[in-house]
Amino acid sequence: MFDLSAKVAIVTGASRGIGRAVAALLAQRGAHVVAAARGDNAAGTVAAIQAAGGHAAPASVDVTDAGAVEAMVAATLERHGRIDILVNNAGITRDQLLLRMKREEWDQVIATNLTAAYVCAQAVLRPMIKQRGGRIVSISSVVGQTGNAGQANYAASKAGLIGFSRALAREVASRNITVNVVAPGLIDTDMTRALTEKTHGDWAAQIPLGRLGEPTDVAAAVCFLASDEASYITGQVLAVNGGMYM
Repeated sequence: MFDLSAKVAIVTGASRGIGRAVAALLAQRGAHVVAAARGDNAAGTVAAIQAAGGHAAPASVDVTDAGAVEAMVAATLERHGRIDILVNNAGITRDQLLLRMKREEWDQVIATNLTAAYVCAQAVLRPMIKQRGGRIVSISSVVGQTGNAGQANYAASKAGLIGFSRALAREVASRNITVNVVAPGLIDTDMTRALTEKTHGDWAAQIPLGRLGEPTDVAAAVCFLASDEASYITGQVLAVNGGMYM
C-alpha cells in the first residue's frame, strides 16, 4: 500500500470514470484531494470520498480557462499551504475522420486534453519548486501510442502529453519533481459502455488478458507514481492496457 498521508493532490476531470477512481484511491491512501471538474460535477466524487472517511473538496473549474486554474491552485495553497500531486486527467473526444473533422473539433480536444495539462502543470510548478518536491502524472491513452482511425485529434493530444511530460521531467528533476504518464487501454467507463456489444467484443479480442480494464486499475498505477516508492521514476510511460499494446 502506498502511503500518501497528508499529501495534497489535485485531480482534474474528477467527476466520473478514471478521474473519480483516481481521486477516491488517493484519498483512501491518505491524501487531501481537490476534485476538479466543470460546475458542480465533482460533488458526487467528494461526497463518496467523505462518506468513506477520506478528505476531499470540490473545485469548479474549466481546465481550458487559465485564470480558473490559477484560482484553483491559489485556493488550494491558501487552504493547505502546499501541493504535492497533480493528476492531469481531464479529457474529451470529438471523433471524426480527418477529411470531415471540423477545426473546432480539433481545437476543443487539443485545448482540453493537452493545453490544459500545460496550464495546470505550470500553475503548480512554483509551489512544488519552493517545497522542493512534487509529482505530476498525466493520463494519456494507448491511442496516443498506436493511433486510431477517426481519432486524429485525440491521438495527437494523448501523444503530445507523452512528449510534454518527458520534456518537463528533464526540466524539473533537479528539484525532486517527477513527471510521468499513465497510458490506459480500453477501460470500462461511461465512454466505453456507449460502444456496441460487438465493438466491445472486437476490442476485447485484441487484449491478451481478455478483458477490459477497470478505472481502479488505472488509479493504482497513478497512486504508485505519486508515492515515495516511485521517487526514482521520471519521464516514463506506464501502460495499463492488459497487453493490448506492448
